[in-house]
Amino acid sequence: MSVLSLRLKHFLVRLLSVFTGPRIVYGWRHPDGRLCPHTRVSTHSCLEGLSGLRLGDHVFIGHFNRLDGSNGLEIEEGVQVTSHVAILSHSSHRAVRVMGRRYIHDPNPAGYVRRATRIGAYSFIGPHSVIAPGTQIGKGVIVQGYSFVSGEVPDFAIVGPQAHGKPAVVLGDTRELDRDVLRRHPELHDVYARWAGLDNLRRALGGDVPDGAVAKERP
Repeated sequence: MSVLSLRLKHFLVRLLSVFTGPRIVYGWRHPDGRLCPHTRVSTHSCLEGLSGLRLGDHVFIGHFNRLDGSNGLEIEEGVQVTSHVAILSHSSHRAVRVMGRRYIHDPNPAGYVRRATRIGAYSFIGPHSVIAPGTQIGKGVIVQGYSFVSGEVPDFAIVGPQAHGKPAVVLGDTRELDRDVLRRHPELHDVYARWAGLDNLRRALGGDVPDGAVAKERP
C-alpha cells in the first residue's frame, strides 16, 4: 500500500468515525516510508511529533491516548497501549509555573523537560496511566492501570501504583505470570524466545528448556 493510499485510508476512516464512533485502523507508515502492516492505531488517539515517533510492527494503540514524539518516542514491536494513556517526551508544567507570563515568549524556558522515552517489546500499558518523559520501560513489562511511571523499569516487571499520586513500583515478574501457559504449550517456546531471548524463556519455565523446543535463538 502506497503512502498516498494509506493516508487516504486513514482520512476516510477518521471521517467515517464521526458517525460511527472511534475505529481501529490497520497499517502504520512512518515519515521515512517504512510500513508496519500489522500495527493498529485508533482514529481517536492523539499522536504528536510524528518525526520523532517510532512504532514497531504488531503495536496496538487503543482509543483516547496521547503519544508525544516531540523529543523522541520509541514503542517497540508488540506493545499494547490500552486507553486514556499519556506517553510523554516533554513536560512544561514546572516551566509554566516558574516563568508565569514570560513562558510563552521564551524559546528555551527554565524548567522545561525534553527527554526521549522508550517502551520495550511486548509490554502492556494499562488504562489511565502516565509515562513520564525520559522513562525507559523494558520488554515484556505490564504497567497496571492508573500508574505514574518514571525512570527505568526492568524487563518483565509488573509495576503498579503504590498510592494515589506516587510513582508506580515493581510488584512482580511477567515471566512467572507466563509460566503456566508456556509449560502447557511447548509449541510457543520458539516464538517467545525470538523476542525475549533463550535465557528469559528458561526463567519463564523455571528451569531448562526441553531439547528441540527452540530451533534457534533470534534477536
